[in-house]
Amino acid sequence: MNIDLSNKLAVITGASGELGRVITRTLAGCGADVVIHYHRDKAHAEELLGEVRARGVHAMTVQGDITRADDVQRIKREIAGTLGDPSILVNNAVIQYQWTTVLEQSVEDYEGQFRSCVLQNVLMAKAFVPAMIQHRWGRIIAINTECAMQNWPSQSAYVAGKRGMDGVLRVLAKEIGEDQITVNQVAPGWMISDKYRGTPAEHQPEYEKNVPLKRRGNDQDIANAVAFFASDLAAFITGAYIPVCGGNVMPAI
Repeated sequence: MNIDLSNKLAVITGASGELGRVITRTLAGCGADVVIHYHRDKAHAEELLGEVRARGVHAMTVQGDITRADDVQRIKREIAGTLGDPSILVNNAVIQYQWTTVLEQSVEDYEGQFRSCVLQNVLMAKAFVPAMIQHRWGRIIAINTECAMQNWPSQSAYVAGKRGMDGVLRVLAKEIGEDQITVNQVAPGWMISDKYRGTPAEHQPEYEKNVPLKRRGNDQDIANAVAFFASDLAAFITGAYIPVCGGNVMPAI
Protein backbone atom coordinates (compact mmCIF):
# COMPACT_ATOMS: atom_id res chain seq x y z
CA MET A 1 0.00 0.00 0.00
CA ASN A 2 1.55 3.25 -1.14
CA ILE A 3 0.72 6.89 -0.50
CA ASP A 4 0.20 8.47 -3.89
CA LEU A 5 -0.32 12.23 -3.95
CA SER A 6 0.18 12.65 -7.68
CA ASN A 7 -1.80 15.54 -9.17
CA LYS A 8 -2.20 17.14 -5.74
CA LEU A 9 -0.75 20.52 -4.79
CA ALA A 10 0.37 21.02 -1.20
CA VAL A 11 1.19 24.28 0.56
CA ILE A 12 3.51 23.91 3.54
CA THR A 13 3.85 26.96 5.76
CA GLY A 14 7.17 27.33 7.51
CA ALA A 15 8.59 24.93 4.93
CA SER A 16 12.11 26.32 5.24
CA GLY A 17 12.29 25.28 8.90
CA GLU A 18 13.64 21.97 10.14
CA LEU A 19 10.32 20.13 10.41
CA GLY A 20 8.87 21.91 7.37
CA ARG A 21 11.72 20.78 5.15
CA VAL A 22 11.17 17.12 5.99
CA ILE A 23 7.41 17.40 5.48
CA THR A 24 7.97 19.05 2.11
CA ARG A 25 10.45 16.41 0.95
CA THR A 26 8.09 13.64 2.07
CA LEU A 27 5.03 15.01 0.27
CA ALA A 28 7.10 15.57 -2.85
CA GLY A 29 8.36 12.00 -2.52
CA CYS A 30 4.73 10.89 -2.59
CA GLY A 31 4.28 12.73 -5.88
CA ALA A 32 2.67 15.97 -4.70
CA ASP A 33 3.57 19.30 -6.23
CA VAL A 34 4.61 21.62 -3.41
CA VAL A 35 4.56 25.28 -2.44
CA ILE A 36 7.44 26.12 -0.11
CA HIS A 37 6.41 28.97 2.15
CA TYR A 38 9.01 30.90 4.12
CA HIS A 39 9.06 34.12 6.12
CA ARG A 40 12.75 35.01 6.41
CA ASP A 41 14.82 31.94 5.54
CA LYS A 42 15.06 32.36 1.77
CA ALA A 43 18.30 30.40 1.50
CA HIS A 44 16.86 27.16 2.87
CA ALA A 45 13.68 27.66 0.83
CA GLU A 46 15.64 27.99 -2.41
CA GLU A 47 17.79 24.98 -1.53
CA LEU A 48 14.68 22.92 -0.84
CA LEU A 49 13.13 24.10 -4.12
CA GLY A 50 16.03 22.59 -6.03
CA GLU A 51 15.76 19.33 -4.08
CA VAL A 52 12.09 18.73 -4.76
CA ARG A 53 12.25 19.78 -8.39
CA ALA A 54 14.95 17.16 -8.84
CA ARG A 55 12.32 14.61 -7.78
CA GLY A 56 10.30 15.56 -10.85
CA VAL A 57 7.47 17.50 -9.18
CA HIS A 58 6.40 21.07 -9.77
CA ALA A 59 7.35 23.46 -6.99
CA MET A 60 7.63 27.13 -6.11
CA THR A 61 8.57 29.30 -3.17
CA VAL A 62 6.42 32.01 -1.64
CA GLN A 63 7.42 34.53 1.00
CA GLY A 64 5.09 36.11 3.49
CA ASP A 65 3.85 36.60 7.02
CA ILE A 66 1.06 34.07 7.51
CA THR A 67 -0.34 36.07 10.43
CA ARG A 68 -1.29 38.94 8.08
CA ALA A 69 -4.42 38.72 5.93
CA ASP A 70 -2.95 40.78 3.09
CA ASP A 71 0.14 38.57 2.89
CA VAL A 72 -1.92 35.37 2.85
CA GLN A 73 -4.15 36.73 0.09
CA ARG A 74 -1.08 37.75 -1.94
CA ILE A 75 0.38 34.26 -1.44
CA LYS A 76 -2.90 32.78 -2.68
CA ARG A 77 -2.73 34.90 -5.85
CA GLU A 78 0.91 33.96 -6.50
CA ILE A 79 0.16 30.25 -6.16
CA ALA A 80 -2.98 30.41 -8.31
CA GLY A 81 -1.09 32.22 -11.04
CA THR A 82 1.72 29.65 -11.11
CA LEU A 83 0.55 26.21 -10.00
CA GLY A 84 -3.21 26.50 -9.51
CA ASP A 85 -5.43 25.77 -6.52
CA PRO A 86 -3.88 23.83 -3.62
CA SER A 87 -5.80 20.83 -2.34
CA ILE A 88 -3.55 20.18 0.68
CA LEU A 89 -2.64 22.70 3.38
CA VAL A 90 0.00 21.92 5.99
CA ASN A 91 -0.12 24.73 8.55
CA ASN A 92 3.25 24.26 10.20
CA ALA A 93 4.68 27.75 10.79
CA VAL A 94 4.88 29.13 14.33
CA ILE A 95 6.56 32.09 15.99
CA GLN A 96 9.51 31.11 18.17
CA TYR A 97 10.01 32.83 21.53
CA GLN A 98 11.63 32.32 24.94
CA TRP A 99 9.48 30.31 27.37
CA THR A 100 9.03 31.53 30.93
CA THR A 101 6.38 31.71 33.65
CA VAL A 102 2.95 33.27 33.23
CA LEU A 103 3.98 36.13 35.50
CA GLU A 104 7.12 36.82 33.46
CA GLN A 105 5.93 36.03 29.92
CA SER A 106 5.32 39.16 27.89
CA VAL A 107 1.85 39.94 26.58
CA GLU A 108 3.44 40.23 23.13
CA ASP A 109 4.41 36.54 23.29
CA TYR A 110 0.80 35.55 23.94
CA GLU A 111 -0.32 37.73 21.06
CA GLY A 112 2.34 36.22 18.81
CA GLN A 113 1.23 32.67 19.60
CA PHE A 114 -2.39 33.61 18.98
CA ARG A 115 -1.50 35.09 15.62
CA SER A 116 0.75 32.25 14.45
CA CYS A 117 -1.41 29.41 15.79
CA VAL A 118 -5.01 30.60 15.63
CA LEU A 119 -5.00 33.33 12.98
CA GLN A 120 -2.74 31.38 10.64
CA ASN A 121 -5.33 28.61 10.44
CA VAL A 122 -8.20 31.06 10.05
CA LEU A 123 -6.48 33.06 7.31
CA MET A 124 -5.30 30.00 5.41
CA ALA A 125 -8.82 28.55 5.51
CA LYS A 126 -10.37 31.78 4.25
CA ALA A 127 -7.87 31.91 1.39
CA PHE A 128 -7.79 28.30 0.21
CA VAL A 129 -10.89 26.41 1.38
CA PRO A 130 -13.33 28.00 -1.11
CA ALA A 131 -11.50 26.34 -4.03
CA MET A 132 -11.45 23.03 -2.13
CA ILE A 133 -15.21 23.30 -1.72
CA GLN A 134 -15.59 23.80 -5.47
CA HIS A 135 -13.49 20.70 -6.16
CA ARG A 136 -15.11 18.75 -3.30
CA TRP A 137 -11.74 17.48 -2.08
CA GLY A 138 -9.28 18.90 0.39
CA ARG A 139 -6.93 18.16 3.25
CA ILE A 140 -5.98 20.52 6.06
CA ILE A 141 -3.25 19.25 8.37
CA ALA A 142 -2.12 21.51 11.19
CA ILE A 143 0.91 20.93 13.40
CA ASN A 144 -0.08 21.08 17.06
CA THR A 145 2.02 19.81 20.01
CA GLU A 146 2.00 17.35 22.89
CA CYS A 147 2.40 20.43 25.12
CA ALA A 148 -1.29 21.19 24.57
CA MET A 149 -2.04 18.18 26.78
CA GLN A 150 0.86 18.58 29.22
CA ASN A 151 0.40 22.16 30.45
CA TRP A 152 3.80 22.19 32.15
CA PRO A 153 5.25 25.33 33.75
CA SER A 154 6.59 27.85 31.21
CA GLN A 155 4.44 26.48 28.35
CA SER A 156 1.51 28.88 28.82
CA ALA A 157 1.78 31.06 25.71
CA TYR A 158 2.49 28.09 23.45
CA VAL A 159 -0.30 26.02 24.99
CA ALA A 160 -2.76 28.91 24.78
CA GLY A 161 -2.08 29.35 21.08
CA LYS A 162 -2.21 25.65 20.27
CA ARG A 163 -5.35 24.96 22.30
CA GLY A 164 -7.05 27.91 20.62
CA MET A 165 -6.00 26.52 17.27
CA ASP A 166 -7.45 23.14 18.24
CA GLY A 167 -10.86 24.71 18.87
CA VAL A 168 -10.92 26.54 15.55
CA LEU A 169 -9.93 23.42 13.63
CA ARG A 170 -12.51 21.17 15.28
CA VAL A 171 -15.24 23.65 14.37
CA LEU A 172 -13.88 23.97 10.83
CA ALA A 173 -13.91 20.19 10.45
CA LYS A 174 -17.64 20.17 11.18
CA GLU A 175 -18.35 23.12 8.91
CA ILE A 176 -16.66 21.80 5.76
CA GLY A 177 -16.93 18.06 6.21
CA GLU A 178 -19.89 17.80 3.86
CA ASP A 179 -17.63 19.19 1.13
CA GLN A 180 -15.31 16.16 1.57
CA ILE A 181 -12.56 18.25 3.16
CA THR A 182 -10.84 16.76 6.19
CA VAL A 183 -9.21 18.77 8.97
CA ASN A 184 -6.74 17.02 11.26
CA GLN A 185 -3.89 17.82 13.64
CA VAL A 186 -0.54 16.12 14.12
CA ALA A 187 0.94 16.78 17.56
CA PRO A 188 4.70 16.16 17.79
CA GLY A 189 6.57 15.38 20.95
CA TRP A 190 10.11 16.63 21.45
CA MET A 191 11.39 15.26 18.17
CA ILE A 192 14.91 14.81 16.87
CA SER A 193 15.60 17.10 13.93
CA ASP A 194 18.77 18.40 12.28
CA LYS A 195 19.18 20.77 15.23
CA TYR A 196 19.83 17.80 17.53
CA ARG A 197 20.81 14.97 15.19
CA GLY A 198 24.35 13.75 15.79
CA THR A 199 24.89 15.95 18.84
CA PRO A 200 24.89 15.11 22.56
CA ALA A 201 21.47 16.80 22.77
CA GLU A 202 20.00 14.07 20.55
CA HIS A 203 19.34 12.03 23.68
CA GLN A 204 17.40 13.57 26.54
CA PRO A 205 17.29 10.95 29.34
CA GLU A 206 14.98 12.96 31.62
CA TYR A 207 12.45 13.29 28.80
CA GLU A 208 12.88 9.81 27.36
CA LYS A 209 12.34 8.01 30.67
CA ASN A 210 8.70 9.18 30.68
CA VAL A 211 8.03 8.13 27.08
CA PRO A 212 6.54 4.62 26.89
CA LEU A 213 8.75 3.81 23.87
CA LYS A 214 11.77 5.07 25.89
CA ARG A 215 13.17 7.15 23.06
CA ARG A 216 12.58 10.29 21.09
CA GLY A 217 11.01 10.18 17.67
CA ASN A 218 12.27 12.18 14.73
CA ASP A 219 11.10 14.66 12.13
CA GLN A 220 10.38 11.90 9.62
CA ASP A 221 7.82 10.39 12.02
CA ILE A 222 5.88 13.65 11.85
CA ALA A 223 6.19 13.90 8.07
CA ASN A 224 4.88 10.34 7.72
CA ALA A 225 1.77 11.21 9.74
CA VAL A 226 1.21 14.31 7.62
CA ALA A 227 1.50 12.29 4.42
CA PHE A 228 -1.04 9.78 5.75
CA PHE A 229 -3.56 12.50 6.57
CA ALA A 230 -2.98 14.08 3.16
CA SER A 231 -3.83 10.85 1.38
CA ASP A 232 -7.01 8.96 0.58
CA LEU A 233 -5.99 6.41 3.22
CA ALA A 234 -7.30 8.97 5.74
CA ALA A 235 -10.39 9.96 3.74
CA PHE A 236 -12.78 9.12 6.60
CA ILE A 237 -10.78 10.72 9.41
CA THR A 238 -11.49 14.32 10.35
CA GLY A 239 -11.40 16.41 13.50
CA ALA A 240 -8.57 14.29 14.91
CA TYR A 241 -5.73 15.37 17.20
CA ILE A 242 -3.06 12.69 16.87
CA PRO A 243 0.00 12.82 19.15
CA VAL A 244 3.15 11.47 17.50
CA CYS A 245 5.22 11.28 20.66
CA GLY A 246 5.80 7.64 21.54
CA GLY A 247 2.84 7.67 23.93
CA ASN A 248 4.16 10.53 26.06
CA VAL A 249 0.64 11.94 26.01
CA MET A 250 -2.49 9.88 25.35
CA PRO A 251 -5.87 11.47 24.61
CA ALA A 252 -8.58 9.81 26.68
CA ILE A 253 -12.16 8.90 25.87
